[in-house]
Amino acid sequence: MKVGVFDSGIGGLTVVKSLLEHQLFEEIIYYGDTARVPYGIKDKNTIIRYGLEAVEFFKNFELDLIIVACNTVSAYALSEMREISTCPIYGVVEAGILACGNSLGDKNSNILILGTKATINSKAYENGLKEIGFNKLQTKATGLFVPLVEEEIYSGNILEETFKYYFKNISKPHAIILGCTHFPLISKALQNYFTKEIKLIHSGDAIVQYLESEFTFTKKYKNPEMKFFASENPEALRTIASKWLKNINQ
Repeated sequence: MKVGVFDSGIGGLTVVKSLLEHQLFEEIIYYGDTARVPYGIKDKNTIIRYGLEAVEFFKNFELDLIIVACNTVSAYALSEMREISTCPIYGVVEAGILACGNSLGDKNSNILILGTKATINSKAYENGLKEIGFNKLQTKATGLFVPLVEEEIYSGNILEETFKYYFKNISKPHAIILGCTHFPLISKALQNYFTKEIKLIHSGDAIVQYLESEFTFTKKYKNPEMKFFASENPEALRTIASKWLKNINQ
């Protein structure tokens, strides 16, 4: 199968990493809208327009499906994107909600939802989780995590102080939804701050579980063909991809 992965910037590479680890696809086309990142501070209509433009970009390739790795786009633009797409489109928000349902047996679990301002304001995770019976929900827009990750600050004092700033009024959760594709890169630091036993819902792992429930993958692809595109400075994207994906056993 041939898949397109769309993200507002570089964060969706964490989703690509999960796809590579599970060897699901023969070819992966990644498109990051790096010229207009971040999406998390933009209004709904702008996010939808950018999502539709991404679908038009992917029409240059004969894809079997598209994964919207950006949580913000998944929250706001998925239905509009599906209307104009020639192949199925799957978003990480619906996958993350299902992952919570599958991994948390207790509906009274305290779930903390982290994301950009736009993702949190959409209430997409909140509404979806309530529909399947979860009501103990906390939300926090944690936009400062994005530039910290892009500066490769995955631990240390700066990140610790940022945690204290954001989480000072947060009660200890049983699970955290990493509602931005940058956040898996600070997952160890989050576990150290709260507890190592905490359940983390990772967009990449969630979308893999979702796809495996939707499709029958009969073959593993150890060395998939990969193409990286960006709306600005594609070489910088490829450099970051070589760092973030270098530990994949292909």
